[in-house]
Amino acid sequence: METGESGANRCVLRSAEVGDAASIAAIYAAHVESGSASFDTVPRTVTETEQKIRDITEKGWPFLVATRAGDVVGYAYASQFRDRPAYGFACEDSIYVRADQVGQGIGSQLLAALIEHSTAFGFRQMIAVIGGGEPASVALHGKMGFEHAGRMRSVGRKFGRWLDSVYMQIALGEGDGSGPGREPDEGSREREER
Repeated sequence: METGESGANRCVLRSAEVGDAASIAAIYAAHVESGSASFDTVPRTVTETEQKIRDITEKGWPFLVATRAGDVVGYAYASQFRDRPAYGFACEDSIYVRADQVGQGIGSQLLAALIEHSTAFGFRQMIAVIGGGEPASVALHGKMGFEHAGRMRSVGRKFGRWLDSVYMQIALGEGDGSGPGREPDEGSREREER
């Protein structure tokens, strides 16, 4: 799937592979170490990133990378919003762009594709949990049709200051306009009670 500019600046979106882990880990590390979008204080290792890619893709959830001239310049993935069965139709998005590529439309391309793939998977709602209320992330999600769903004040602390989390949400496909065609696993109730 190709999107974006022509020639050397063309941005190509594709499914992430375990071999992308070093590039993904480096992009994430830069955000952890200098920004508030992630509430992590220690970046994931390459090995942990490889496992993250496996965990997401083995469940059939989308994990995408954006490349330019063969280099990974951004990534995005969707994962179930919470791990209990009733949340099975709601996902949370995560999007990170390499620092030297910010502002070039990569985030928009990734989020548009992530919405499409998440809808195809069967998710009906997508939630953005925006650490630090990062203005660029709020603007990106707003541009893509997300609406504000809430704000949790001072729930994180990083770089010597309190950080809010902003929640934004968009319906996918039919949203809650119809039943999903299957209900959450009733047998999981026994597992939850143990």
